[in-house]
Amino acid sequence: MYDVVIIGAGPAGLTAAIYTGRADLKTLVIEGTSPGGQLMITSTVENFPGFPDGIEGPELMDRMRKQAEKFGVEFISGEAKDVKLDSKPYRVLVGDNWLDTKTIIIATGSSARWLGLESESKLRGKGVSGCATCDGFFFTGKHVAVVGGGDAAIEEATFLTRFASKVTIIHRRDPLRASKAMQKKAFDNPKIEFEWDSVVEDILDVNENRVTAVVLKNVKTGEKKELPVDGVFIAIGHDPATSIFKDKLELDEKGYIIANGTKTSVPGVFAAGDVADSRYRQAISAAGTGCMAAIEALKFIEGENATGGW
Repeated sequence: MYDVVIIGAGPAGLTAAIYTGRADLKTLVIEGTSPGGQLMITSTVENFPGFPDGIEGPELMDRMRKQAEKFGVEFISGEAKDVKLDSKPYRVLVGDNWLDTKTIIIATGSSARWLGLESESKLRGKGVSGCATCDGFFFTGKHVAVVGGGDAAIEEATFLTRFASKVTIIHRRDPLRASKAMQKKAFDNPKIEFEWDSVVEDILDVNENRVTAVVLKNVKTGEKKELPVDGVFIAIGHDPATSIFKDKLELDEKGYIIANGTKTSVPGVFAAGDVADSRYRQAISAAGTGCMAAIEALKFIEGENATGGW
């Protein structure tokens, strides 16, 4: 029987583990298929407090993991395949084994949708990004492209104009899907240009290990051309990792966990990080909610112990 099972080992999950471990709660972290989360594919992190010279994403995650281990937190590789939340103790299935726990902290995160290009994958972190807030500064004075046409894409493009000399929005259709207010903001910005009815067929140049251009195809004419750019931001949405919680927790229309603070619709089950956050998606905000979830888990256990619930 664990006091806390944490599903996910990104900034939210590891911060929660540090707090629960330090509170002497018997804690297990299920690392999942991507230990460390999105920061494992991030190069230099310059906006995490305490690192004025920046820190590599994988190194930051390694430090957080070691800090959790210092407080006796256990780790298990593998993926949570199912959960049982209709009776106590709660149960989590990993491999062929059901694990019993008093509380659960869900920190499974979300993943950016990508175009699926081989070059995109190879150049990720080398000019290809899914987060303007994270990486915009690195493109100061440069020309970047944003792929997408919804509110997220327009918001990313507008943010990037603070740094880039020019931002080209690439959209597969003519009208944008973004709200009228967001569209007006983009149309009125002299740094933003558009490539309409176009899709990205390739990103150059893998051989140079950096982004030099995108190959565009006009979906109406079939015409192809190269657009020289220094960076590409993919803004076609995110998918929260919540499939095993469907019909077991309240989710919104996009699949994100609905949480009051970090409390989910099931008492004793908490959500932290991007799995319940479709807006900010930052390492520091994820870490903050990890701290919150850990404190809530401790209070829940203390309350159940006081009333004889365990």
